[in-house]
Amino acid sequence: MPASWLQTVGRIWGKRRLHEPYRSLLDEDDGQLVSIDCETTSLNVKEAELLSIAAVRIDGQRICTRQAFNALITPQHAPEGQNVRVHGLRPCDFSNGLPLQDVLLEFLQFVRGRTLVGYYLQYDIAVLNKYLRPIMGAALPNRRIEVSGRYYDWRFAQYPGAYIDLRWETMVKNLRLPTLPRHDAMNDAITAAMMYLALQPRRYGTHRLP
Repeated sequence: MPASWLQTVGRIWGKRRLHEPYRSLLDEDDGQLVSIDCETTSLNVKEAELLSIAAVRIDGQRICTRQAFNALITPQHAPEGQNVRVHGLRPCDFSNGLPLQDVLLEFLQFVRGRTLVGYYLQYDIAVLNKYLRPIMGAALPNRRIEVSGRYYDWRFAQYPGAYIDLRWETMVKNLRLPTLPRHDAMNDAITAAMMYLALQPRRYGTHRLP
């Protein structure tokens, strides 16, 4: 059974399990895409606490930075040590942080039923779903586009059988994108959107990227 068919069935089943008004909200799709990124306290989904969420819309070949979502979340435990060194968010930076549930509801209003784009998106979605399932009754049903997977297909078509380096810095360099400061949710969401657009005209094998 094709994986795409299973994914479609899974999305339909997931939407049916959503509580209202989320079912109607997450069914709204105007054809735009949304690139997202989250900053968290850990790479372990079970331990990770959300610190910030950013999202930016992609309309055709345009990244709509004026239509962006960016929010800091008041953490239950203030980040410290190595965690601060990674994302640069200090306890004092959360003076304007918002309650987690408020941010999640605004995020859902921004995303709606649009397809999500991201770099190692599975992790961000897993952390978001940890908090969203109790609220909505089910996980996010949105379609997803993983930019590292598309980059892999493009590079593998150029160098069949070769090891493909999927590190962020390598992808930015080979796609000739501007380098924005990392581990900032908004910058990373914008860069993932640029990756998606940069890969659109490139071909792998005999097929154009969908």
